Amino acid sequence: DGAAEPRVQPRPDGRLPALPPSTRRSMRPHRLRRRRGRPVLVASREPSAPDGLPPGPDGSPDTRSFAAQRRSQRWWRTSLIRRLVLGVLILLPSIVAANFMIDVLPHQGRIWIEVVIAIFFAALFGWISIGFWTALFGFLTLLIRRDSFAITAADHDSQAPLDATVRVAVIMPICAEPVERVFAGLRATERSLAAHSEAGHFDFFVLSDSADPSTWVHEEEAWFDWCRDVGGFGRIFYRRRRVRRARKSGNVADFCRRVGSRYRYMIVLDADSVMSGDAMVRLLRMMEARPRAGVIQTVPVAVGQRSMFARAQQFASRVYGPMFAAGLHFWQLGDGQYWGHNAIIRMAPFIEHCSLPRLPGRPPLGGEILSHDFVEAALLGRAGWELWLAYDLPGSYEDTSSSLLEEMQRDRRWCQGNLQHLRLLRMGGLVGAHRALFLNGVLSYVSAVLWFCFLALSTAEAIWEAVRPPDYFPSGASLFPQWPIWRPDWALALAGVTAAILFLPKVLSIFLLVVRGPGARAFGGIVRLSVSVLLEILMSSLFAPIRMVFHTRFVVTNLLGYTVTWRSSSRGDSETSWREAVRHHGLDTVVGAAWGLGVYWLNPSYFWWLTPIVAALILSVPTSALASRIRLGDRVRRLGLLVTPEERNLPPELQETARQLAHAADRRSLRAPSETDGFIRVVVDPYVNAIHRALLGPPRRLRADIAQRRRDLVQRAVASGPASLNPAERLEVLYDPQLVTDLHRRVWAEPDTDRAQRWGRPGAAAPI
Repeated sequence: DGAAEPRVQPRPDGRLPALPPSTRRSMRPHRLRRRRGRPVLVASREPSAPDGLPPGPDGSPDTRSFAAQRRSQRWWRTSLIRRLVLGVLILLPSIVAANFMIDVLPHQGRIWIEVVIAIFFAALFGWISIGFWTALFGFLTLLIRRDSFAITAADHDSQAPLDATVRVAVIMPICAEPVERVFAGLRATERSLAAHSEAGHFDFFVLSDSADPSTWVHEEEAWFDWCRDVGGFGRIFYRRRRVRRARKSGNVADFCRRVGSRYRYMIVLDADSVMSGDAMVRLLRMMEARPRAGVIQTVPVAVGQRSMFARAQQFASRVYGPMFAAGLHFWQLGDGQYWGHNAIIRMAPFIEHCSLPRLPGRPPLGGEILSHDFVEAALLGRAGWELWLAYDLPGSYEDTSSSLLEEMQRDRRWCQGNLQHLRLLRMGGLVGAHRALFLNGVLSYVSAVLWFCFLALSTAEAIWEAVRPPDYFPSGASLFPQWPIWRPDWALALAGVTAAILFLPKVLSIFLLVVRGPGARAFGGIVRLSVSVLLEILMSSLFAPIRMVFHTRFVVTNLLGYTVTWRSSSRGDSETSWREAVRHHGLDTVVGAAWGLGVYWLNPSYFWWLTPIVAALILSVPTSALASRIRLGDRVRRLGLLVTPEERNLPPELQETARQLAHAADRRSLRAPSETDGFIRVVVDPYVNAIHRALLGPPRRLRADIAQRRRDLVQRAVASGPASLNPAERLEVLYDPQLVTDLHRRVWAEPDTDRAQRWGRPGAAAPI
């Protein structure tokens, strides 16, 4: 294909430079101590301040601890005031709403079930109020365009040369991800960065935990082709762990222990991440300008989606996301959060403070910490480091789930991980904002249980009032009876206030886009933008009750002790079949129909209040299946609906990603069916075989019985073909460079045409 000869310097043992020289550093996990019978995380060592911090207010060295210095910052005092205001804005209206709900109910809180209903309603009202006030203050921040605490202002001296010793590792931990998509995004990111004069400060790392032998080989081949095409040997690296301990957090920790001390920062990407070179350089300059910053998190924009469900999610993220992100920054300031990807991290404090232990007990609430990113952020904050959200930094992109069931698969893992955070709330020295973030993560799933209980109790009271005879003198003889009074006008007013809290931020988002944003034209014009928002509201209203049922099920099963299998999310466009939809939503449809019919039969007036919930559950099967359809999403796009500015004017990084994916698809179409199996490719293709052997290094000395068993594997594979080896046996062969060499030679030397064809070997060949 005209590519230049690879500029590779093999090691003396013949291995390729897949990793820089190891500079091992200890990364000891935190200890768990018990206080009053509960496990509490404590630091393995005392927090230490970095070198080169600014002096104290009088110019002399500041002898206070690093964590104490943090409390002297202006942003910290401002954040306390803002969070106090937020607490008041949430608490007082929730109390008023609960009292209003009591007045709406027929017995005005004189029976226990109404008191419980009011409590659940107050909790739910407070929960949605958090989002409302976050959006409102984000709206004001973006409207005024005056934020003295914006972290992006820290890179004002963008023309000053960077210190030559500054090194940044761009790492992408992956596990059984689509290889073509992973390397297309990485190639696009590296190409965008190469246009900057500061590109020499960055190295790229692909950190694989893939267990499938075919995927492993494809990753190696894709890495080598990338290095060959761009001359990237020595700055683009690949490592696959043999022992996959602690999933993603363990993969990152393994990298930090081995070579992390060679770098001052690391930028963490997800398997579907793409970043512009300008964004990465600006993140580096922000960290250099703010020596107290431990993490700077970007706000990734969802892009590249085609299904109806994913397009609605993508549109909502693009329209409402900037306002909510600005609101999060308004409350959090330097006590922000880390979302696990598309962020830059200061390496030294991460190594020192962010090694995670196993929680005592068995999963789901014990064992490995799953939602590790929030915990790592809390540990950095506890040590005195600042965490900032670069809410207005462009050039950060990611994919989103293509179907509701794919999203629920991801949420099931996150639910289990977030519930584990309940055990860390009493972590010693934890910053209050991070305790609140732990609770917020828990409530993002427990709120579904609250909503479900609220609906169940409301239904129970409505049925009870319909079937039992009225008791006008519940307290004994009295001159005046106590009439049960339903106030539908008050109920409508309360529903209107709730709807305003839910939907007013969406209206403000449209106003903000027109006045301060890219303008309605970037979304297809004001008419199409408004119709798209209405369509998104309709879809989110249909999906909300379905999510409620799923999240309630996740929380209950986790609390009962049932854990989940951690599987990688499917990337790209995956449609939900009708059979899958019936299997996952069929019971919800039956329950929703029975619920609606029962309420309609016993209390028709209350039925109409439940109609949005019941209708969504009854329609859950066609809603889930049809929303995952790519054809429907493409048709909506042709109408100009749910369109984002990135689709109308594709950024260069996304154009390059699409070009790389198209190129990979063309190459794949030219291969024979057998060549799509990575294990067969490493055995038959001399090019792939040489890459794999060079990455494995020299063979190990084996016991005689193990060596004989492996020779038997080779004999069986040659005689019966690749189908005779199961995945574990294929991995055993791939781990042994001598076996890989022997199997390659024997397949090419095999005179039996039928045996050779089982491997897809082109024709017969003379012995090698």
